[in-house]
Amino acid sequence: MTAGDTIYALSSGAGRAAVAVVRLSGSGTQGLLVSLAGGLPPPRRAVLRDLRDSNGETLDRAIVLWFPGPSSFTGEDCAELHLHGSPSVIQAVMAVCSAWSDVRPAEPGEFTRRAFLNGKMDLVEAEGLADLLEARTAGQRRQAFRQMSGAASSVFESWREQLLLIRADIEASVDFADEEGVAEAAAPGIDRRMATVLAEMQENLSRSAASEIIRDGVKVVLAGHPNTGKSSLLNALSRREAAIVSAIPGTTRDSIEVTMDIHGIPVILTDTAGLRARAADLVEEEGIRRTRQHIAGADVLVWVWSPDVPGSEAPEAGSMPDLIVGNKADLQTSGERPSNADALFISTRTGQGMSVLLDRLSKLLQDRYGSVESSLLVSARQKSAVQRSIRHLNDALHISPGSFELKAEEVRQASEEIGRLTGRVDVEEWLGAIFSRFCIGK
Repeated sequence: MTAGDTIYALSSGAGRAAVAVVRLSGSGTQGLLVSLAGGLPPPRRAVLRDLRDSNGETLDRAIVLWFPGPSSFTGEDCAELHLHGSPSVIQAVMAVCSAWSDVRPAEPGEFTRRAFLNGKMDLVEAEGLADLLEARTAGQRRQAFRQMSGAASSVFESWREQLLLIRADIEASVDFADEEGVAEAAAPGIDRRMATVLAEMQENLSRSAASEIIRDGVKVVLAGHPNTGKSSLLNALSRREAAIVSAIPGTTRDSIEVTMDIHGIPVILTDTAGLRARAADLVEEEGIRRTRQHIAGADVLVWVWSPDVPGSEAPEAGSMPDLIVGNKADLQTSGERPSNADALFISTRTGQGMSVLLDRLSKLLQDRYGSVESSLLVSARQKSAVQRSIRHLNDALHISPGSFELKAEEVRQASEEIGRLTGRVDVEEWLGAIFSRFCIGK
């Protein structure tokens, strides 16, 4: 990757479409645009231009936009070509771009990386943009947009500024250390301010405990004995034949996952092998082992039983189901049903009770994860930086007023950890991992 190069990419995705968007960024953009479009359009105005190659052949009639730096996404000279989306047109225009010296195809995430390096966004905003591009549900979209819009970064920057001021006051006290009582008089106020920042960090860290679940999806696991209808329930909830359904017990030998959107919350719904004391063979035994792993890692556990499988209503020892669902309600009589008011009965064959189950599951998800999308800390990298900052502040609070130099050093390290969070300090090791998540053209 050479930062001085001019880069181009198809930003709208491969394949035939009505419109294709080619983006350019770098110092060579202006010359390339003049050659292609016959001149520069007014900045930030869409104009219709014929695009021609070096031989004067018209390649397409396209909408052209010109964004002179630094008032552009990357902070460099940028342009967008809105072409007709045929592969032939795209190939011809990109061939003209490739023919220019110091112009090359962009690498994944390179436009956003240049925006970061040129101060157009910080690392938290870049991570939010990556999450927004991958968002599948409303909850993921809202969480990602909060990060991308800078709402989280403004809080992190506030923490960093407060810590810098606290450090400055500590060092000012050190300058007057020879004067009796100065350090002792300053210490309570400084510690009080540190404790306030620390408490705010800890509060946000505790609220973000489940935020990664929104990014990756809530793991909802269907478990129970063989032949209780777990696979039928998976198919009914996902509204497609994702799992094989058979009357033969033990048909499901491995776990089957389906991604869903339940009222804006992303869900990974998992059908598991039935649990029983004695497996029919080694394959089923391995399936049961995997089922227990899924139960242990479930965010929401749904125990499925049915009246035609004796003893299936009792969850396996050690498991703590969030929902207990009696399937095959069409086979039950009222006298067979437990008196538990919270008992939920459905029939995947007739559809009885399915809307009630979805409502119950949706309420459970909303109660548990509905507010997670507003969390400040949404990635392991962000949480780790705040945890390290918290450790330094705790250490600083336990240092006596007589060792103000040590206290200042701990506060310095705490502020640098927050600086690393947004990318202000020493984050080179994170850049490749973050920007490789982007598609080419972003």
